[in-house]
Amino acid sequence: MPENTAFDVRGPVNLMGATAHPHAARRLRQTFPGATFVDDGANADSPTIHLKQDDGLAEGGFRITADNGDGPPVLTVAGGPFSGVIYGVGELIARADGDTVALPDSPIEVRPGLAYRTFWTWDHSTNWELSQVGVQEIGVFNPYGKPPSGFLADYRRLVDWCSDNRIAAVVIYGFLRDSHGGIAAAQELCRYANERGVRILPGIAIGAYGGVYWEGDHDYNLATWLKKNPQFAATMEKGVGFQLEDLAFPLNFPRSDYTVSACPSAPETMDWMTDAVSWIAETFEVGGINIEAGDYGVCGCDRCVARRAARESAERRKADTGESWSHVDMADNFPRLFEAANAKRDDLWLYSELQWDNLLDREAHATTTTLPRGGIYQHTANKTYWGKLQQELRRDYVEQLPTQPNVLRCQFACQWNGDERTERYALNARTFADMAIKSAAVGMDGLTVWGEPSPYHATVEVSYLAFARFTWEPDLTWDRFVDEDVAPLFGGRDGADRFIALAEELDANQTLDADRLAAMQDEVRAHGAAAHGEAARRWLTFEDQIARRRFMGR
Repeated sequence: MPENTAFDVRGPVNLMGATAHPHAARRLRQTFPGATFVDDGANADSPTIHLKQDDGLAEGGFRITADNGDGPPVLTVAGGPFSGVIYGVGELIARADGDTVALPDSPIEVRPGLAYRTFWTWDHSTNWELSQVGVQEIGVFNPYGKPPSGFLADYRRLVDWCSDNRIAAVVIYGFLRDSHGGIAAAQELCRYANERGVRILPGIAIGAYGGVYWEGDHDYNLATWLKKNPQFAATMEKGVGFQLEDLAFPLNFPRSDYTVSACPSAPETMDWMTDAVSWIAETFEVGGINIEAGDYGVCGCDRCVARRAARESAERRKADTGESWSHVDMADNFPRLFEAANAKRDDLWLYSELQWDNLLDREAHATTTTLPRGGIYQHTANKTYWGKLQQELRRDYVEQLPTQPNVLRCQFACQWNGDERTERYALNARTFADMAIKSAAVGMDGLTVWGEPSPYHATVEVSYLAFARFTWEPDLTWDRFVDEDVAPLFGGRDGADRFIALAEELDANQTLDADRLAAMQDEVRAHGAAAHGEAARRWLTFEDQIARRRFMGR
């Protein structure tokens, strides 16, 4: 096939591999209505599109080849496990102009720059279906306030966006609740996400966070189990909760069934947790599990104190903003949970949260030398600590960490850092771009950010696009990102530049005088009036952010 020859997708087209790759096939049918696709057809006079998995490619990677030969052209989309074929078909669609796809002479072969590209969410504050009651925006011990159908309504939209934008996984805390469908809803979400190449990772913690079944009358719900077995409850070193130095207001941790903890030194606790992890791995088609040791307090019973004594100083947890977890608890208990999960499935991503603001702390990692390779070790950073990582984190340090592979998690650019305003709706695009670039440069293997608010909001949409693009291609430049991804959203580069400049000005100033807010709103309204369709909607959502500030007088 000569360079830039158009592959026509019209009339009868043999579609090989449609059964194995139903979502990729669905996208082709939706994009090329002028074609009559014949699943596994073998008409020698028709062009062929062949979808196939190639385990030799990285997960999410793909190769597109075109062969004209002596007959009708054959287009092959080979993809790495789980998502590669879907991403490859997405690449074809991006290159389409009507019923034709322009392809070069040489194969197109692409792989993700960062292997692990993940959204982190709580079920109660994930708001992607905006036409329902019960919206929440912060909290960890929250009841679920939406209709029971809201869980699937939110997460299906989130999964669709991730599939279209090459985001590999979604962590969900509150994955299982009776109030939003329990086992059946969680199974349906996994089925839906797997078909679209998105891994679902339930979030759990050792003897905390509600167990495996976050809320409900279930054997693997922690409060239910502790009511039957109160002798295994944790004896907390101090009250439940923590405070973030980068957050301007105190966090609230009301006592309830959500805040109970079990002693990790009790063999019965870990037997129960191990059984629960085995159950979740075999009951649900999960793409992995996100495991923590719990971050709102540590058991201080005699057995726990003795078990940790030689390896970890309790002084690390003394200050109000000190650690509220134990790395020894992670080292002693993560491996058996990994083993339990891997015994049921051999393809899981087992994220292991090593908590926040300690990636450069050699003492913190001295206790994790026994953690097995193959877990995905997640290091969380608040805003101030991210500044430290930008200056000090080096590749040789990351390569020498006892935990491999490693990913970075952004615990700001969300509701958990900053002043009384939320950063959920800020323009966080430069932050996500910088974190992806830095992660790749120092040998980190992935990045996790919060993915709870809907991309209906233009600031959120552009931020998510930056996360998706820079984690896929960390050597992307900011200018090219704006040209290729942001400018088309706002009718051109001039509009994109003004949107970015105004959004960053709004975010940088907790208060602005009335005249400045009025001038900003007037300018944004004028852009919206000159725009059409989705571009007009984006300006409208941004105008609403400014209008709210103006209404409040700051």
